[in-house]
Amino acid sequence: MAAQFVPYTPDVEVQDPDFDRHVQTVIERTERYIAESVRAGGTGRALRDAHAKGYGLVRGEVEILDGLPPEYAQGIYATPGTHDALIRFSNGSPHAGADARLGAATGLALKMFDIPGPTLLEDEPDTGTFDYANINGPVFFCNTVEHYLFIQELFLDAPSYFSQGRRGAHRFYTEFVTGKATLDQDDWAWDEFLAFLRLSKTPPLNVLLSTYWTMGAVRHGDYIAKVRITPDRDCAAAVVRRVIDPSSAREVFRPALQAELQERPYAFDIQVQLCTDLERMPVEDTTVEWPERLSPSVTVARLRLPQQDISGPENLATMDSLSFTPWRVTAEHAPLGNIMRARKEVYRHSSIARHKLNQQARAEPRSADEVLGPAP
Repeated sequence: MAAQFVPYTPDVEVQDPDFDRHVQTVIERTERYIAESVRAGGTGRALRDAHAKGYGLVRGEVEILDGLPPEYAQGIYATPGTHDALIRFSNGSPHAGADARLGAATGLALKMFDIPGPTLLEDEPDTGTFDYANINGPVFFCNTVEHYLFIQELFLDAPSYFSQGRRGAHRFYTEFVTGKATLDQDDWAWDEFLAFLRLSKTPPLNVLLSTYWTMGAVRHGDYIAKVRITPDRDCAAAVVRRVIDPSSAREVFRPALQAELQERPYAFDIQVQLCTDLERMPVEDTTVEWPERLSPSVTVARLRLPQQDISGPENLATMDSLSFTPWRVTAEHAPLGNIMRARKEVYRHSSIARHKLNQQARAEPRSADEVLGPAP
Protein backbone atom coordinates (compact mmCIF):
# COMPACT_ATOMS: atom_id res chain seq x y z
CA MET A 1 0.00 0.00 0.00
CA ALA A 2 2.78 2.44 0.93
CA ALA A 3 4.29 2.26 -2.56
CA GLN A 4 1.47 4.40 -3.99
CA PHE A 5 2.39 7.36 -1.78
CA VAL A 6 5.28 9.65 -2.74
CA PRO A 7 8.01 9.40 -0.10
CA TYR A 8 9.32 12.60 1.41
CA THR A 9 12.84 13.57 0.37
CA PRO A 10 14.41 17.04 0.61
CA ASP A 11 14.60 17.32 -3.17
CA VAL A 12 10.80 17.61 -3.51
CA GLU A 13 11.40 21.33 -2.85
CA VAL A 14 12.97 23.73 -5.35
CA GLN A 15 15.58 26.07 -3.92
CA ASP A 16 15.64 29.74 -4.96
CA PRO A 17 19.02 31.52 -4.70
CA ASP A 18 17.24 34.85 -4.08
CA PHE A 19 14.89 33.45 -1.44
CA ASP A 20 16.53 35.00 1.64
CA ARG A 21 16.74 38.43 0.01
CA HIS A 22 13.07 38.39 -0.97
CA VAL A 23 12.01 37.19 2.48
CA GLN A 24 13.90 40.05 4.10
CA THR A 25 12.03 42.54 1.91
CA VAL A 26 8.69 40.99 2.89
CA ILE A 27 9.66 41.17 6.57
CA GLU A 28 10.54 44.85 6.28
CA ARG A 29 7.24 45.67 4.58
CA THR A 30 5.30 43.60 7.10
CA GLU A 31 6.91 45.33 10.06
CA ARG A 32 6.22 48.73 8.50
CA TYR A 33 2.56 47.86 7.92
CA ILE A 34 2.14 46.62 11.49
CA ALA A 35 3.69 49.80 12.89
CA GLU A 36 1.43 51.98 10.72
CA SER A 37 -1.66 49.94 11.65
CA VAL A 38 -1.61 51.35 15.20
CA ARG A 39 -2.75 54.65 13.72
CA ALA A 40 -4.39 53.59 10.47
CA GLY A 41 -6.05 50.29 11.46
CA GLY A 42 -8.94 51.80 13.36
CA THR A 43 -8.43 49.85 16.60
CA GLY A 44 -5.60 51.79 18.22
CA ARG A 45 -3.56 48.60 18.34
CA ALA A 46 -1.03 46.95 16.08
CA LEU A 47 -2.75 44.49 13.74
CA ARG A 48 -1.63 41.25 12.20
CA ASP A 49 -0.65 41.74 8.55
CA ALA A 50 -3.07 38.92 7.63
CA HIS A 51 -6.09 37.56 9.49
CA ALA A 52 -6.17 40.84 11.38
CA LYS A 53 -9.73 40.48 12.64
CA GLY A 54 -10.48 37.58 14.95
CA TYR A 55 -13.98 36.22 15.47
CA GLY A 56 -13.38 34.31 18.67
CA LEU A 57 -10.98 32.25 20.74
CA VAL A 58 -12.46 28.82 21.41
CA ARG A 59 -11.49 26.04 23.78
CA GLY A 60 -11.14 22.62 22.19
CA GLU A 61 -9.81 19.11 22.49
CA VAL A 62 -8.01 17.04 19.85
CA GLU A 63 -8.32 13.26 19.95
CA ILE A 64 -5.67 11.52 17.85
CA LEU A 65 -7.30 8.30 16.69
CA ASP A 66 -6.08 4.80 17.39
CA GLY A 67 -5.75 2.12 14.72
CA LEU A 68 -4.71 4.38 11.85
CA PRO A 69 -3.03 2.80 8.80
CA PRO A 70 0.75 3.13 9.19
CA GLU A 71 1.06 5.65 6.32
CA TYR A 72 -1.24 8.02 8.24
CA ALA A 73 0.03 7.21 11.75
CA GLN A 74 3.05 9.44 11.24
CA GLY A 75 4.67 12.07 13.46
CA ILE A 76 2.29 13.27 16.17
CA TYR A 77 -0.45 11.06 14.71
CA ALA A 78 1.54 7.91 15.54
CA THR A 79 0.54 8.20 19.21
CA PRO A 80 -3.17 8.01 20.03
CA GLY A 81 -4.34 10.30 22.80
CA THR A 82 -6.12 13.51 23.72
CA HIS A 83 -4.71 17.03 23.75
CA ASP A 84 -6.22 20.29 24.95
CA ALA A 85 -6.41 22.92 22.24
CA LEU A 86 -7.25 26.51 21.41
CA ILE A 87 -8.81 27.69 18.15
CA ARG A 88 -8.77 31.20 16.68
CA PHE A 89 -11.38 31.88 14.00
CA SER A 90 -10.57 34.92 11.87
CA ASN A 91 -11.07 36.86 8.66
CA GLY A 92 -8.26 36.52 6.12
CA SER A 93 -7.92 40.24 5.39
CA PRO A 94 -5.02 42.35 6.70
CA HIS A 95 -7.61 44.96 7.68
CA ALA A 96 -10.09 45.27 10.54
CA GLY A 97 -13.49 46.93 10.40
CA ALA A 98 -17.01 45.97 9.35
CA ASP A 99 -17.37 42.39 8.13
CA ALA A 100 -18.95 43.52 4.86
CA ARG A 101 -15.69 45.24 3.88
CA LEU A 102 -13.44 42.26 4.58
CA GLY A 103 -14.75 39.47 2.36
CA ALA A 104 -15.53 35.86 3.20
CA ALA A 105 -12.01 34.41 3.32
CA THR A 106 -11.69 32.99 6.82
CA GLY A 107 -9.13 31.09 8.82
CA LEU A 108 -8.94 28.47 11.54
CA ALA A 109 -5.75 28.55 13.59
CA LEU A 110 -5.35 25.57 15.90
CA LYS A 111 -2.95 25.22 18.83
CA MET A 112 -2.51 21.80 20.45
CA PHE A 113 -0.83 21.35 23.83
CA ASP A 114 1.47 18.71 25.35
CA ILE A 115 2.97 17.61 22.04
CA PRO A 116 6.38 15.99 22.64
CA GLY A 117 9.49 16.89 20.69
CA PRO A 118 11.16 20.15 19.67
CA THR A 119 9.44 22.56 17.30
CA LEU A 120 11.06 23.95 14.16
CA LEU A 121 11.27 27.45 15.73
CA GLU A 122 14.81 27.81 16.98
CA ASP A 123 13.91 30.53 19.52
CA GLU A 124 11.18 28.41 21.18
CA PRO A 125 11.96 24.74 20.64
CA ASP A 126 10.49 23.36 23.86
CA THR A 127 7.01 24.91 24.04
CA GLY A 128 5.14 21.62 23.74
CA THR A 129 2.68 23.30 21.36
CA PHE A 130 1.79 22.44 17.78
CA ASP A 131 0.00 24.87 15.43
CA TYR A 132 -2.00 24.80 12.23
CA ALA A 133 -2.86 28.04 10.41
CA ASN A 134 -5.45 26.99 7.81
CA ILE A 135 -7.70 28.86 5.36
CA ASN A 136 -11.16 28.11 3.93
CA GLY A 137 -9.94 27.25 0.45
CA PRO A 138 -8.06 24.28 -1.06
CA VAL A 139 -5.79 26.57 -3.11
CA PHE A 140 -3.77 29.71 -2.44
CA PHE A 141 -3.08 32.72 -4.63
CA CYS A 142 0.70 32.95 -4.33
CA ASN A 143 3.38 30.39 -5.16
CA THR A 144 6.65 32.15 -4.41
CA VAL A 145 7.97 34.80 -2.06
CA GLU A 146 9.11 36.71 -5.14
CA HIS A 147 5.49 37.05 -6.27
CA TYR A 148 4.38 37.75 -2.72
CA LEU A 149 6.34 40.99 -2.92
CA PHE A 150 3.78 42.52 -5.27
CA ILE A 151 0.77 40.55 -4.02
CA GLN A 152 1.38 41.69 -0.44
CA GLU A 153 1.61 45.30 -1.58
CA LEU A 154 -1.66 44.99 -3.51
CA PHE A 155 -3.53 43.43 -0.60
CA LEU A 156 -2.33 45.99 1.92
CA ASP A 157 -3.50 48.75 -0.44
CA ALA A 158 -6.69 46.97 -1.54
CA PRO A 159 -9.14 49.44 0.11
CA SER A 160 -7.70 52.33 -1.88
CA TYR A 161 -8.09 50.38 -5.13
CA PHE A 162 -11.65 49.20 -4.58
CA SER A 163 -12.85 52.52 -3.16
CA GLN A 164 -12.46 53.83 -6.74
CA GLY A 165 -15.15 51.49 -8.00
CA ARG A 166 -14.86 49.59 -11.25
CA ARG A 167 -11.85 51.55 -12.48
CA GLY A 168 -9.93 50.83 -9.29
CA ALA A 169 -10.87 47.16 -9.39
CA HIS A 170 -9.64 46.85 -12.98
CA ARG A 171 -6.35 48.46 -11.99
CA PHE A 172 -6.00 46.03 -9.06
CA TYR A 173 -6.60 43.03 -11.34
CA THR A 174 -4.20 44.31 -14.00
CA GLU A 175 -1.43 44.93 -11.50
CA PHE A 176 -1.99 41.50 -9.96
CA VAL A 177 -1.64 39.64 -13.28
CA THR A 178 1.33 41.70 -14.48
CA GLY A 179 3.11 41.83 -11.14
CA LYS A 180 2.70 45.60 -11.12
CA ALA A 181 4.35 45.62 -14.59
CA THR A 182 7.39 43.65 -13.36
CA LEU A 183 6.64 40.33 -15.12
CA ASP A 184 7.27 39.39 -18.72
CA GLN A 185 4.02 38.62 -20.53
CA ASP A 186 4.86 34.91 -20.76
CA ASP A 187 5.23 34.87 -16.96
CA TRP A 188 2.10 36.80 -15.99
CA ALA A 189 0.54 35.49 -12.77
CA TRP A 190 -2.59 34.03 -14.34
CA ASP A 191 -2.73 30.89 -12.19
CA GLU A 192 -2.33 32.87 -8.99
CA PHE A 193 -4.87 35.47 -10.13
CA LEU A 194 -7.43 32.77 -10.97
CA ALA A 195 -6.85 31.19 -7.56
CA PHE A 196 -7.46 34.61 -5.99
CA LEU A 197 -10.73 35.00 -7.93
CA ARG A 198 -11.83 31.55 -6.82
CA LEU A 199 -11.19 32.37 -3.17
CA SER A 200 -12.84 35.78 -3.50
CA LYS A 201 -16.07 34.08 -4.62
CA THR A 202 -16.31 31.98 -1.46
CA PRO A 203 -19.83 32.48 -0.10
CA PRO A 204 -20.13 33.92 3.42
CA LEU A 205 -20.95 31.07 5.81
CA ASN A 206 -20.94 30.51 9.52
CA VAL A 207 -17.27 29.80 10.24
CA LEU A 208 -18.30 26.45 11.76
CA LEU A 209 -19.47 25.27 8.32
CA SER A 210 -16.25 25.88 6.37
CA THR A 211 -13.44 23.43 5.67
CA TYR A 212 -9.95 24.78 6.33
CA TRP A 213 -6.83 23.63 4.47
CA THR A 214 -3.12 24.04 5.03
CA MET A 215 -2.10 26.70 2.55
CA GLY A 216 0.38 24.36 0.87
CA ALA A 217 1.96 20.96 1.33
CA VAL A 218 3.50 19.72 4.55
CA ARG A 219 5.67 16.79 5.44
CA HIS A 220 3.76 13.90 7.00
CA GLY A 221 6.54 11.82 8.47
CA ASP A 222 7.79 9.61 5.64
CA TYR A 223 5.32 11.15 3.18
CA ILE A 224 3.96 14.45 1.78
CA ALA A 225 0.48 15.73 2.58
CA LYS A 226 -2.06 18.47 2.82
CA VAL A 227 -4.10 18.68 6.01
CA ARG A 228 -7.66 19.91 6.24
CA ILE A 229 -10.02 20.50 9.16
CA THR A 230 -13.56 19.77 8.04
CA PRO A 231 -16.90 19.94 9.89
CA ASP A 232 -18.36 16.79 11.38
CA ARG A 233 -21.41 16.06 9.25
CA ASP A 234 -23.90 15.68 12.11
CA CYS A 235 -22.64 18.78 13.90
CA ALA A 236 -22.81 20.81 10.71
CA ALA A 237 -26.40 19.71 10.11
CA ALA A 238 -27.36 21.06 13.54
CA VAL A 239 -26.06 24.59 12.91
CA VAL A 240 -28.95 27.06 12.91
CA ARG A 241 -27.27 30.28 11.72
CA ARG A 242 -25.92 28.95 8.44
CA VAL A 243 -25.86 31.63 5.74
CA ILE A 244 -24.27 34.90 6.81
CA ASP A 245 -25.33 38.26 5.36
CA PRO A 246 -22.43 40.70 5.91
CA SER A 247 -24.61 43.63 4.79
CA SER A 248 -27.10 43.06 7.62
CA ALA A 249 -24.91 44.41 10.43
CA ARG A 250 -21.38 45.58 11.17
CA GLU A 251 -20.58 42.31 12.98
CA VAL A 252 -22.08 39.08 11.65
CA PHE A 253 -19.52 36.27 11.83
CA ARG A 254 -18.67 36.56 15.53
CA PRO A 255 -22.28 36.78 16.78
CA ALA A 256 -23.22 33.67 14.76
CA LEU A 257 -20.23 31.70 16.09
CA GLN A 258 -20.88 32.89 19.62
CA ALA A 259 -24.57 31.93 19.54
CA GLU A 260 -23.95 28.43 18.14
CA LEU A 261 -21.33 27.58 20.77
CA GLN A 262 -23.54 28.85 23.57
CA GLU A 263 -26.26 26.40 22.47
CA ARG A 264 -24.39 23.19 21.63
CA PRO A 265 -20.97 21.54 21.30
CA TYR A 266 -19.36 21.12 17.90
CA ALA A 267 -16.74 18.95 16.18
CA PHE A 268 -14.41 18.90 13.19
CA ASP A 269 -12.45 16.04 11.61
CA ILE A 270 -8.73 16.57 11.05
CA GLN A 271 -7.88 14.83 7.79
CA VAL A 272 -4.68 14.02 5.90
CA GLN A 273 -4.44 13.77 2.10
CA LEU A 274 -1.23 11.99 1.07
CA CYS A 275 0.51 12.85 -2.20
CA THR A 276 0.53 10.11 -4.84
CA ASP A 277 1.72 12.08 -7.89
CA LEU A 278 4.02 15.12 -7.73
CA GLU A 279 2.91 16.27 -11.17
CA ARG A 280 -0.80 16.40 -10.38
CA MET A 281 -0.33 17.07 -6.66
CA PRO A 282 2.58 19.54 -6.73
CA VAL A 283 4.49 20.85 -3.73
CA GLU A 284 5.60 24.17 -5.24
CA ASP A 285 2.33 25.20 -6.92
CA THR A 286 -0.30 26.12 -4.32
CA THR A 287 -2.82 27.14 -7.00
CA VAL A 288 -3.42 23.47 -7.88
CA GLU A 289 -6.08 21.62 -5.89
CA TRP A 290 -5.01 18.08 -5.09
CA PRO A 291 -7.65 15.72 -6.58
CA GLU A 292 -9.47 13.57 -4.04
CA ARG A 293 -9.80 10.84 -6.68
CA LEU A 294 -6.01 10.41 -6.62
CA SER A 295 -5.83 10.28 -2.83
CA PRO A 296 -8.83 10.76 -0.54
CA SER A 297 -8.55 12.67 2.72
CA VAL A 298 -8.43 10.32 5.72
CA THR A 299 -9.52 11.30 9.22
CA VAL A 300 -6.61 11.05 11.69
CA ALA A 301 -8.01 13.06 14.61
CA ARG A 302 -11.15 14.77 15.89
CA LEU A 303 -11.31 18.35 17.09
CA ARG A 304 -14.11 18.82 19.62
CA LEU A 305 -15.40 22.19 20.78
CA PRO A 306 -17.42 22.01 24.00
CA GLN A 307 -20.44 24.19 24.57
CA GLN A 308 -19.01 27.49 25.83
CA ASP A 309 -19.46 31.25 26.13
CA ILE A 310 -16.99 33.37 24.12
CA SER A 311 -19.07 36.55 24.28
CA GLY A 312 -16.99 38.64 26.67
CA PRO A 313 -14.56 41.34 25.52
CA GLU A 314 -11.79 39.54 27.39
CA ASN A 315 -12.10 36.73 24.85
CA LEU A 316 -11.02 39.07 22.05
CA ALA A 317 -8.23 40.59 24.14
CA THR A 318 -6.86 37.18 25.07
CA MET A 319 -7.09 36.02 21.46
CA ASP A 320 -5.16 39.09 20.32
CA SER A 321 -2.21 38.20 22.55
CA LEU A 322 -1.67 34.73 21.07
CA SER A 323 0.63 33.76 18.24
CA PHE A 324 -0.02 31.05 15.63
CA THR A 325 2.41 29.90 12.95
CA PRO A 326 2.55 26.85 10.64
CA TRP A 327 6.19 26.44 11.71
CA ARG A 328 5.40 25.71 15.35
CA VAL A 329 5.44 22.00 14.52
CA THR A 330 7.80 19.07 14.86
CA ALA A 331 10.21 18.22 12.04
CA GLU A 332 7.96 15.37 10.86
CA HIS A 333 5.36 17.98 9.86
CA ALA A 334 7.54 20.69 8.30
CA PRO A 335 5.82 23.01 5.79
CA LEU A 336 7.03 22.45 2.23
CA GLY A 337 7.42 24.68 -0.81
CA ASN A 338 8.71 28.20 -1.45
CA ILE A 339 5.78 30.20 -0.07
CA MET A 340 5.38 27.91 2.95
CA ARG A 341 9.08 28.30 3.80
CA ALA A 342 8.72 32.07 3.61
CA ARG A 343 6.08 32.01 6.32
CA LYS A 344 8.59 30.90 8.96
CA GLU A 345 10.52 34.15 9.42
CA VAL A 346 7.71 36.43 8.21
CA TYR A 347 5.31 35.09 10.85
CA ARG A 348 7.98 35.22 13.55
CA HIS A 349 8.95 38.83 12.86
CA SER A 350 5.29 39.81 12.51
CA SER A 351 4.49 38.36 15.92
CA ILE A 352 7.50 40.00 17.57
CA ALA A 353 6.64 43.42 16.12
CA ARG A 354 2.95 43.20 17.01
CA HIS A 355 3.53 42.10 20.60
CA LYS A 356 6.14 44.79 21.15
CA LEU A 357 3.91 47.59 19.83
CA ASN A 358 0.95 46.32 21.87
CA GLN A 359 3.13 45.95 24.97
CA GLN A 360 2.15 42.30 25.31
CA ALA A 361 4.33 39.54 26.65
CA ARG A 362 5.22 37.15 23.85
CA ALA A 363 5.36 33.67 25.35
CA GLU A 364 3.72 30.39 24.40
CA PRO A 365 1.12 29.19 26.90
CA ARG A 366 1.50 25.73 28.40
CA SER A 367 -2.20 24.91 28.52
CA ALA A 368 -5.63 26.12 27.47
CA ASP A 369 -6.44 26.73 31.14
CA GLU A 370 -3.50 29.13 31.38
CA VAL A 371 -5.13 31.23 28.65
CA LEU A 372 -8.85 30.91 29.37
CA GLY A 373 -8.90 29.82 33.00
CA PRO A 374 -10.17 26.44 34.22
CA ALA A 375 -12.87 24.88 32.10
CA PRO A 376 -16.33 25.20 33.67
